[in-house]
Parts: sequence; structure tokens; C-alpha cells
Amino acid sequence: MAENENNSSRAGIQVIARAATILRVLGENQGGMSLGQIAERVGLPRSTVQRIAGALQNERFVMSDGSGGGLRLGPAIGSLAEAARYNIVEQCRLVLTELTQRTGETADLSVLRGAGMIFLDQVPGTHRLRTVSSVGEVFPLTTTANGKACLSRLPEATAQNLISNEWQRNGIEGDMNAFLAELSVIRETGLAYDHDDHTTGISAIGFAFHDWAGDLHSISVPIPTTRFDENRKTVEEELRRTAANVLQLMGG
Repeated sequence: MAENENNSSRAGIQVIARAATILRVLGENQGGMSLGQIAERVGLPRSTVQRIAGALQNERFVMSDGSGGGLRLGPAIGSLAEAARYNIVEQCRLVLTELTQRTGETADLSVLRGAGMIFLDQVPGTHRLRTVSSVGEVFPLTTTANGKACLSRLPEATAQNLISNEWQRNGIEGDMNAFLAELSVIRETGLAYDHDDHTTGISAIGFAFHDWAGDLHSISVPIPTTRFDENRKTVEEELRRTAANVLQLMGG
């Protein structure tokens, strides 16, 4: 009896893990995917994906795209994401406050949504000259420290697609190979940089992390460029310490 219960428990855990993998893949391809495409991405038989996707549809975590684009995330995911958004702000508020106290600079929390970074929270710095952004403001991916940090944590094909689309929208002729090489360095070091790339006179350093739901967030420190070199080492050290604390907070 105990062995049967253990086998049943392991099977249940496996189904949950597979369902989570399918949801993450759909989250990375918000235009919709067919069952065959999902099966190829997650490395499972199409029949298995169909069975799990059917159960997810019944719970409204997945829905069929009426335009023929296959399956995509359903409305129930949005409700959970909204609840998680407030949770992540609450959980990270103390972390942001401590980061600001130790650096004197503004600390930001943002989340990757679609094709941009949305600011969720901010603790203003203590300097008279400081950077301030509005909660809810959307920033680009390729010219910001938080955007680059999140791009470095995505599968290369997904990141490349987001980069190309942003450059095309803004009429930028960028060097994809050079940018992907920069993302590789960010992946290795854990820190991303904005050297006057997004706003003249403001530089920034940031790192990215996944929350409990698998969403990509970033904590970044924008710094007036006039004192960037002076404060860079301190901010880097404190961001690495913060990254370790956040990883612990997320149960990693």
C-alpha cells in the first residue's frame, strides 16, 4: 500500500512539473502555440501535452486562440499573476529599502511583461540629485539595465526575437551578435549595465531573478552619470548581496 501511495505521489508531482513547464513555454510565446509546437519545445509526446493542456483549459489556465493561433495562457493565469505582483512588491520592499540605505541611490523593482519592463515599486535615493520613475511606467528592454538583465535569462531565440522587434519598432540598426555577446557576459557576471543608453545623464546597474511563478523581475539602481564611476563599486557589491538575499527569499 505504501509503495502504491509513493508511486501515485511521484506521478502527481511529475504531472504538476510538466504542467508548469507547458505554462512557462506558453508564457514565452504569447502569440499562441499548437500542441505539436508545445510538445517539441517541452520534449513530451503530443498525447501527453494534449491531456495536460485539456486539464489546464478546464481550469482556465490555458485557452484556445480563436484566431487559429493555437493555445495561449488563459484568464486564470492573469488573476494569479496580479495576486503575485502585489506579493512580490511586498516581499521585495524591505530589500529595496536596505539597498537604498546602503548605497544612497534609488532602487527599482520591475517585471518583464510582453515587450517591456514595467516598474512595480521604487525607493527613492537619499541624494539631492536622484532619479525617479513612476510605478506602472514601461521601459524598453535593449537600452536599460533591468531589460538587459531579463533578456540574459531568457532562451536565446526568445531574447533575439524581442530584441529584433524592439529595434524594428524604434528604427534601430543594431549589431545582434555584439548584443548577444553582451547578454552572455551578463549571464556570467549576474549584472547588467546601462551607460547613458536609455536616458542621457542616467546610468544604471541591475540583476534579474525569477519569482515563484516563474516570472522574470529585475532590481536595478539608476545613478546620475556624474557620480556613476564614484559609486559603481559600492553599488555592484550591494547588488550582488541583494541578489543573494532575493534568491534566498524566492526559495532558490
